[in-house]
Amino acid sequence: MIVLGIDTSLDACSVAIVRDGAVLTHLQEQMTRGQAERLAPMVREAAQRAGVVFADLDRIAVTTGPGSFTGVRVGLSFARALALAVGKPCLGVSTLEALALEDGEDGARAGLVETPGASYFARYENGAPTVAPCNIERGDHVVQLHGAALRGPGVAVNAAALALRAAHLDPVRYPPDPTYLRAPHVTLPAKP
Repeated sequence: MIVLGIDTSLDACSVAIVRDGAVLTHLQEQMTRGQAERLAPMVREAAQRAGVVFADLDRIAVTTGPGSFTGVRVGLSFARALALAVGKPCLGVSTLEALALEDGEDGARAGLVETPGASYFARYENGAPTVAPCNIERGDHVVQLHGAALRGPGVAVNAAALALRAAHLDPVRYPPDPTYLRAPHVTLPAKP
């Protein structure tokens, strides 16, 4: 199975292609802006390095947030469009799950994402969520760790690990829908 993994939800643009459990290529660039301009060229370069064409892909995996609103939308839009174009399933995995389970599902693992306006946390026990992805106060994750290995903040999602894991996930249980864990922080003008 050939899987393309994409992450643009945090401060990087990361893509990887894996085949049958082996990483063919993994590209990652640190950036806080510009994912929209870099993503398509990086995916094209990854495909060339891996020696595959888009029609060879069996599925596409993408992080769904939480993270940068624009970054999440860029990754989701690109992944959905490519999946539609090649007629293959697109899977969405929360950024917290991708971080927490990057090194496997055994034992207690947790993910933490901190953005300028919010912090998000999730905890997993043998791959199953024990604390579902949620919005928390900065620092409150310490109380909920209970010995779990923590990934984040300031850590980019490993697109290769995402793609390797996505090869075994059920596309029905992992729709490519954004994970918004807080209300928009936009104030609409008052009606006259």
